[in-house]
Amino acid sequence: MSFSIEGKTAIVTGAANGVGLAIARHFAQKGANVMFADLDEGRLAKEVGDTRDDDTMRYFAGDLRERLTLANLLSATLDAFDRVDILVNGSRQMMPTDPLDPEDDSIEALLDQNLITAFRLSQMVAKRMIKQAEGQDEGQAGAIINLSSIAARRTHPSLLGYSVSCAALDQMTRSLAVALAAQRIRVNALAFGSVMSASLKDTLKTHREYRGDIEEHTPLGRIAAPDELAEAVQFLASDSARFLTGQIMTIDGGRTLLDPVAAPAH
Repeated sequence: MSFSIEGKTAIVTGAANGVGLAIARHFAQKGANVMFADLDEGRLAKEVGDTRDDDTMRYFAGDLRERLTLANLLSATLDAFDRVDILVNGSRQMMPTDPLDPEDDSIEALLDQNLITAFRLSQMVAKRMIKQAEGQDEGQAGAIINLSSIAARRTHPSLLGYSVSCAALDQMTRSLAVALAAQRIRVNALAFGSVMSASLKDTLKTHREYRGDIEEHTPLGRIAAPDELAEAVQFLASDSARFLTGQIMTIDGGRTLLDPVAAPAH
């Protein structure tokens, strides 16, 4: 199977670096039209480059936690490509939580970034997908893929807020999958373990000992490359997964087969 997404149009959020960037680049290489979306305009411009001679890639910069920004992102995508077939909610944030500090607002911040933003954009994009599919009696109307984490099930004590936001995102995935099934929109999530994302690179710079801990607690004995996730997301977005919805696909090198709660959950 080719898992083809050629000719499809995708919005990928969190596309300025790390996993989101790897997915957006991979989609473009596989023949999709891609809107790279993120807050960091400078990084987006650097990564996407001059698009005047390329009709398949565009970028959009803005604070995706704002409703108007999300609406403008969808409008920019439609202006550039006329439609949207795939949404990858890859805009994620990780920060520590102090469970005993009443002034710690990390849970609210992480729910806003990792859950609410994805939910609002999914609503907007789903409405567009439904409109595009009017008059069609078969075939998928669209695919939504959420980037989650094994932290939803295996957590480090200091990542309470992150774990809660990922668990909520997993349940949102299941609920939206049921709600949108009649409209032939599939919704799935990719829960990953240790991947060499931008945040993990930064963490390893100051905590070099984490690499050994991660590898020790991962049966396959290594940290994944972002491109390995991109290939899995391509499958979830393609017609090859046309009977797959509401699933949380785990890519973690076997990490969740073990049970060390105190191991870093990056």
